[in-house]
Amino acid sequence: MEQFFLYSAVVLTIIIAVPLIRVVKGPTLYDRLLATNAIATKTIVLICLIGFLFGRIDMFIDITLAYAILGFIGAMIIAKFLESPKTRIEE
Repeated sequence: MEQFFLYSAVVLTIIIAVPLIRVVKGPTLYDRLLATNAIATKTIVLICLIGFLFGRIDMFIDITLAYAILGFIGAMIIAKFLESPKTRIEE
């Protein structure tokens, strides 16, 4: 079973690279923001898998909850910044 989770973690790490391309080459800031949120979501699952592999899932769940809250708040702050008429950035 640990072998399955290890392979899943490796595959998930490779899958994280796909939105990373959108972050670097995204045509708009909104695409980049969406790709950043996708990376954060996949990273949360990856941290849970690592916690299971180390046998400390309780500690890693706390880390993922904090990471999820920070990711959500960061996305809301960036969206609010982009919504503001003073700071409208056109690409």
